[in-house]
Amino acid sequence: MTARRVTVVGAGIVGVCTAWSLAEAGCEVTVIERNSGVAQETSYGNAGMVAPAYVTPWAAPGMPGKILSMLFAQDSPVRFQATMDPALWRFVVRWLGECRASRYKRNKARMQRLAFYSRDVLAEWRTRHHLSYERTEGVLQLLRSARDVRMAETTMAFLKEAGIAHRLLDDADCRSIEPGLSEIAFAGGLHLTDAETGNCPLFARHIRTLCEEHGVRFEFGTEVTRITARGGATTLRVRTANGETERNVEAVVLAAGIASAALLPRLGIRVPLYPVKGYSATVAIREPTYAPNAALMDEAYKVAIVRMGNRIRIAGTAELGDRSLSLETRRAESALATLIKVARDWFPGAANYHAATWWVGARPMLPDGPPVLGTTAHRGVFVNLGHGSTGWTMAAGSGRVVADVIMGRPPEIDLDGLTLARYG
Repeated sequence: MTARRVTVVGAGIVGVCTAWSLAEAGCEVTVIERNSGVAQETSYGNAGMVAPAYVTPWAAPGMPGKILSMLFAQDSPVRFQATMDPALWRFVVRWLGECRASRYKRNKARMQRLAFYSRDVLAEWRTRHHLSYERTEGVLQLLRSARDVRMAETTMAFLKEAGIAHRLLDDADCRSIEPGLSEIAFAGGLHLTDAETGNCPLFARHIRTLCEEHGVRFEFGTEVTRITARGGATTLRVRTANGETERNVEAVVLAAGIASAALLPRLGIRVPLYPVKGYSATVAIREPTYAPNAALMDEAYKVAIVRMGNRIRIAGTAELGDRSLSLETRRAESALATLIKVARDWFPGAANYHAATWWVGARPMLPDGPPVLGTTAHRGVFVNLGHGSTGWTMAAGSGRVVADVIMGRPPEIDLDGLTLARYG
């Protein structure tokens, strides 16, 4: 269908990029968001990386055994809590089935097709609109051991095949890029020169400004509690401080992250979307000489350390089975302690880490990896969800794809494997 009046549910990074793409296409757009501003949940405390080369399915050959070996480690980057939640086990069963080599290769290709396209769209927006969001260039993957170097060889083979710029460095080369690194001994690093990082919420606020300049209307403090689609008519039940009302819409895009999971079943849309928790710490730089210049990834702990202006963002951990977003739990304290341990290992003099501010968020993950974009079985209902931990990396491209679909235009990339069709 071709629609001119579109409602976007969700004002995270995926939602605002969708709204902007629709506004660019000439649509009359309304964005509904339950929080008081844009990028207030999963988009708020992420690592800030836009690194398409790092985009890869969590379901990979050997991953089940690797996770089992790490489950009882205090500083494990992956944590699992078994519960009676049926959604958890549906996710796990589907995820195990996707860990075969053939499926991993297929899913990785689908994700990276979207990620590289999205990088190009983001760069176009940045150049055309002179967007500034504490951006740095390049990501240095730190390899603590010879084992990490051997594991990186698989990554390098892919990078070479895909024509992605990269360099394998020894520790001296790494220190020339990041002179603030501590004296800790390590085996080397892998430098991805075409990756970038930045402040995702700041970028989202810039996109909101562009949207509003083009007539997009944002309704904050407003929650969509139900979407009904019958006979070509789409109705939203909307809750505000003044109560609940219903409104008819011409078209709606569901881009509400993990909150989308509660709205899908009534529409007959069943996808194994599940929240995978991540944590981050943000701390002011005390001594710039000892701080990172750009972005680093500790391969052993899967922890990102990113320079954002005069602050450092430390992010990592993937936790399944506990839907609580409280920071006042033993698991949360353990995860955050690991983040700070890694930051202190590499940049001990950069900040007063005890003064960090903490964040926990729920990444909307699908077990096979790629998000789902575009049409549904209902004429006026579209989806843009399931981006997991790569929301910002994929947001600009995902938004433009969905806008193209709504406007009846062929998207600029092949959507094979990126739609609801793969879930039947």
